[in-house]
Amino acid sequence: MNEHVTVGVDGSAESLAAARWAAQEAVLRQVPLRLVHAVDWLLDPVVPGVGRQDVDSWADQALADASQELRRRHPRLDVTTRALSARPAAALAAEAADADLLVLGSRGLGGLVGFIVGSVAMSTLVATDTPVVLVRPADDPDGPGTGSAAEIVVGLDVHEACDRVLAFAFEEADRRRCPLRAVHGWKMPAAYTYVPFADPGNERDISRSITHMVEDTLLPWRHKFPEVAVSQTVFRGPAAERLVPASQGAQLVVVGRRLRRSPLGMHLGSVAHAVLHHAAAPVAVIAHD
Repeated sequence: MNEHVTVGVDGSAESLAAARWAAQEAVLRQVPLRLVHAVDWLLDPVVPGVGRQDVDSWADQALADASQELRRRHPRLDVTTRALSARPAAALAAEAADADLLVLGSRGLGGLVGFIVGSVAMSTLVATDTPVVLVRPADDPDGPGTGSAAEIVVGLDVHEACDRVLAFAFEEADRRRCPLRAVHGWKMPAAYTYVPFADPGNERDISRSITHMVEDTLLPWRHKFPEVAVSQTVFRGPAAERLVPASQGAQLVVVGRRLRRSPLGMHLGSVAHAVLHHAAAPVAVIAHD
């Protein structure tokens, strides 16, 4: 597999913001950047007076404009382009298969509304095991970078296999030389729902136990990345309640997506779904077992 970052480009402000973010990421990783445009001529609505040649020309122009700007911003970055005639989600997922990272654009509404995750982005996201980053136009491409004090925030679930999530988060913090904050939300065992007078001491004991579990989970990664300053937030409640506010001013929010394949299709967990739609920073979604 050739190491590179892939980004979907369609000429929109969302995809241009994604391309700028992807270019900075490729520079940090010291790998090439691939711009991909995909359009399904047979399925897309036909515009009167617009033929296949017009669509192909528009796609080529969108790729040319984006690559020209990125080369101007990053003269030493190796930028390649690829135009595909296929369903965009399927084509992007296929392109992601041999990439280290796939970057997609998403429309931002601001405030608590956050992202609009389009059907192409969502379909692509759940169709690939490659890490995917969603970027909005509001995410300043010339904003926080290497050496910035802005932190990376990672949602940590000690009850799931989280090595891939933590590896991605720590590697990003190490590349960017920024702090990393791990956030874990927990809830009381279901049995306590049926206990009319629960002992408050039990909640304190559970909280301490889970805090120790979080510390133990982070310990090997602290040793592997000694230069990354790590903090943790452990609290009772849904993880998204802290992850979304923590995204304000963050460089990146990292969440996991458990691989669930069934006849009903693949989907996101509640935490990833909430963060994707409400975070104020780019969001990386990492698939794990």
